[in-house]
Amino acid sequence: MWIVRPGGDANDVPEHAIIHVDAIYCAAHLIPVYGREFLPRGLKYYDSYDAFRAYYVNKYADHHAFEIAF
Repeated sequence: MWIVRPGGDANDVPEHAIIHVDAIYCAAHLIPVYGREFLPRGLKYYDSYDAFRAYYVNKYADHHAFEIAF
């Protein structure tokens, strides 16, 4: 699996961009790269993108959705 992480400049300031919905090719199944610490009890699913620094891209989740990833 590939590991992806959010982009940033030289000072680790996050880079943001607006992407038009028509430019999105397909969905991606992201699995967080967990560290050695326990997750906080109050962590909500909608905060997971901010809680982890990197993710695995699961290209095996749906062959038809991710066939361009090969």
